Amino acid sequence: MIQTLTVYLDRWNAWTSVSVNRRIFAASLTVGALTFLVHVGTAAKELVVAYQFGTADVLDAFLIAFLLPSFVISVVAASLPPAFIPIYFEVQHREGQEAAERLYVGVMGWSLVVLVGISSIMALLAPVLLAVLGSGFGEEKLALTRSLYFTMLPILILKGLTTVWTTRLNATDQFAFASAVPILTPILTVAALLYGVGRWGIYALAAGTVSGALLEAVIIAWYLHSLGVTLIPRWSGWSAVLGQVMKQYGPGVGGALFMASTMLVDQAMAAMLGPGSVSALSYGGKVVSFALAIGASALGTAVLPHFSRMVAAADWEGVRHTLRTYVTLILKVTIPLTLIAAYMSEPIVGLLFQRGAFTAMDTQLVAQVQAFLLLQVPLYLAGIIVVRLISALKANHILMWGCVLNFIVNVVLNYMFMQWLGVAGIALATFAVYVISVAFLSYMLMGVLKDRQRN
Repeated sequence: MIQTLTVYLDRWNAWTSVSVNRRIFAASLTVGALTFLVHVGTAAKELVVAYQFGTADVLDAFLIAFLLPSFVISVVAASLPPAFIPIYFEVQHREGQEAAERLYVGVMGWSLVVLVGISSIMALLAPVLLAVLGSGFGEEKLALTRSLYFTMLPILILKGLTTVWTTRLNATDQFAFASAVPILTPILTVAALLYGVGRWGIYALAAGTVSGALLEAVIIAWYLHSLGVTLIPRWSGWSAVLGQVMKQYGPGVGGALFMASTMLVDQAMAAMLGPGSVSALSYGGKVVSFALAIGASALGTAVLPHFSRMVAAADWEGVRHTLRTYVTLILKVTIPLTLIAAYMSEPIVGLLFQRGAFTAMDTQLVAQVQAFLLLQVPLYLAGIIVVRLISALKANHILMWGCVLNFIVNVVLNYMFMQWLGVAGIALATFAVYVISVAFLSYMLMGVLKDRQRN
């Protein structure tokens, strides 16, 4: 049995080593499969949370307490890899591995200082921030929220360091380990809920979440150490390449903030409509978000290091070939699947949600929302390839302005389409936003590529 598996593994490695496109495909498949397992674990955790707490006040307190740390973590996780990896490869190509490692150590030190600073500010501003976020809470519920907030605040530093270390692994094509480790958090959280909720109540959920983040950091650190990669942040002074990383990181953070604001705008504008509109938008996005999270993670993680290597080597023909190959492949595969899923939207919603208080009328509304949201899938995934190439070209300012454009267009189209289709109009507006966004980013990308080739 083991010998047979070894033979197939050797054949797979031989097949993927033929070209960059095959290596990207293999990496995407690996990351996608492991990300799927992580999301399944997360879904199982959510079921246990629902079973233990339902919609109780203590769960409201936990969600508000975790809102700001999770928001900051998502911004850091989205912004660091596109800023660091292209410049890491440029330094490696130009000055060698030792210089690239000095850059990594410098980024780690700078990130730790920033994370500690943000955590300190968030701790000092906690009374004000939580009073705003929990404005409808009573004094006892708000006190519980504050206690949970401080319990989970260390997650910001733990997850921030894990992001730096994971980015370093991805820069050397170590995708599998970094993609598998996040399964630890839902596993530990479920264990904490099953065995500790009777004694600790909602603090069992907080303890599982913090313990998972700590174990993730420890396991990633151990793996890096086994590879001979340093874990000790050092500051060896300011350097031009560190400045380049920070120059790319700033627009990345701005873009991530605008993208997060776009989602908040959708929910806020849905709240302007009839009762149940916010819930319909949320339910309609469940399946789509699940698919996009897996696809975007797989493609975005796998393609960025390869694009960065080709850009560092000025392999412009390879860049264009990979871009054409993957955009074409994504559109050919996802357009038919998307149309089928949109056509089957009502049976899918009925199967997943129609029970108890979720009526047949709810199914019809949510299915319409889901069908429109599904239309974005081909553009979103093709756009990931475009976005990662823009990052590899160290042009993240384009992404920031693209996000600003998305925000403005989203507000305008939401308002127009919701007059016509209600909450389903907000879903249709999302599709239209991605049409405009991908067109804008593709146009800007072609201009950057032409400039680089001339230089």
